[in-house]
Amino acid sequence: MMLILHKLIERSKYLYKQQHKFSNQVVKTPWNVLFFGTDEFSIFSLKALLNEYRKGQVIGKLEVCTSVKKLKNAVHLFAEKENLRLNEWPYEVPENEFHTGLVVSFGHLIPQRIIKKFPLGMINVHASLLPRWRGAAPIIYSLANGDSVTGVSIMKIKPKKFDTGEIISQKSVEIREDMYMPELHQVLGIVGANELIECLRDLPNKLENAKPQSQENITYAPKIDPTFSHINWKNMTSTQIYNLERAVKGFLPVVTLWKGEPIKLFTIEKLEENTENVSPGFIIYDNILNVLKVSCLDQKYVIVRKVQVFSKKL
Repeated sequence: MMLILHKLIERSKYLYKQQHKFSNQVVKTPWNVLFFGTDEFSIFSLKALLNEYRKGQVIGKLEVCTSVKKLKNAVHLFAEKENLRLNEWPYEVPENEFHTGLVVSFGHLIPQRIIKKFPLGMINVHASLLPRWRGAAPIIYSLANGDSVTGVSIMKIKPKKFDTGEIISQKSVEIREDMYMPELHQVLGIVGANELIECLRDLPNKLENAKPQSQENITYAPKIDPTFSHINWKNMTSTQIYNLERAVKGFLPVVTLWKGEPIKLFTIEKLEENTENVSPGFIIYDNILNVLKVSCLDQKYVIVRKVQVFSKKL
């Protein structure tokens, strides 16, 4: 019993030392931060971090890590514009340089050896209420599935798997039925940035009170490909087709086949009008409204206001 107690005490001492590599600085602000990100969603948080860095109270040092390619991503361009030091991924983080790593829409698994370089670990901003919609495209899946509520999760980064870390904080966001991808993307980006800053203001306490994710109601939002936005009229209801356009608006066109050729559909609306015993995919031209009405699986129509065949809009 005494031997076990001795080992526990020694282990506690070791963990204490690991968490206090920066002496007193590790338990109080300002933090030295390394930001990991790539895209426009990352920029919401990076802008908020830069604002706090310039104030000098919450963040004392701010650098960026991103993938460097011939075509520069949004984070790369922003870092250059704001004269932030840019580190190319993969990046061997130096010892005793940063208190924490902040990850927002980065797209790369981070190995344990990198996570260990940060005395306060690494935390991630994810655009869903985890464990719902783990993966690369949570906003798209929440809209495509007709969710009425989503949100942002701030969580600890774990190696080997995406989006499984302990939850530090969460903030819910209502999804209106008329909300499309661009608007929800912006709302969640702003909410995530605000939650991240609030977390940093009291980081040690927030980390200490983080809770494991539920093992129930786990859903996944894997990276989507162009076929995601293709309509299958025989298997999709009017609501599913309407939600599909909401989900991919500004990202992918909604696509269907007409006489064997792919065409793009724009401005899809639900119509509370029952079809007249016609098969899903049956098309009627409404010359009064100047729209196409297409029958769906649930025996209702969707309205299509614009169609693109090759390079021409009709």
